[in-house]
Amino acid sequence: MPSEPVPAPGPPPGSVVLVTGVMAAGKSTVAQALAARLPKAVHVRGDTFRRMIVSGRAEPLPGEGSALSGEAAAQLRLRHRITAAVAVEYAAAGFTAIAQDVVLGDDLTHWTRLVRDRPLHVVVLAPDPAVVAAREAGRAKTGYGAWTVADLDRALRAGTPRVGLWLDTSAQTPEETVDAVLGRLAESRVGDGARPE
Repeated sequence: MPSEPVPAPGPPPGSVVLVTGVMAAGKSTVAQALAARLPKAVHVRGDTFRRMIVSGRAEPLPGEGSALSGEAAAQLRLRHRITAAVAVEYAAAGFTAIAQDVVLGDDLTHWTRLVRDRPLHVVVLAPDPAVVAAREAGRAKTGYGAWTVADLDRALRAGTPRVGLWLDTSAQTPEETVDAVLGRLAESRVGDGARPE
């Protein structure tokens, strides 16, 4: 009888993993597949908290120099804080928390500072913009609206600090991306969060 393949060890329970990238980079699919590979994991979707705002929501629209308006920026930061807080709570309860959201530019530095007492891994999905555009065209939902793929790709590549594990997933299936994340886990580690007892 053939033996089952031994999975690569993943981030231990009590850890937080942030999966980020531009819209249509595959964050949701990869985060869900990664969580499914781990023995005790949750998938925290940052966009859920954006959609919870029933009235008064300020959509992030490109502005002067691609800066967000004050209210849109404040709501985006709020969403990031809530996402990180929920991930930390799940991690404190013994889960590996896979958080997923669009966290670009200086926001990535701010996000990582929100996870202080947990092991933290950052995975940045960075497929080629042409691949992202094709994926966006094939999706039932549209994420870009006033933004272009080029706008967000520029914010990713030119304005986002090079922390964690950056993967060009252009030619990878979600399963291959998860294999890469698990196989290169040490490269995704950020900061020196204390390991839980």
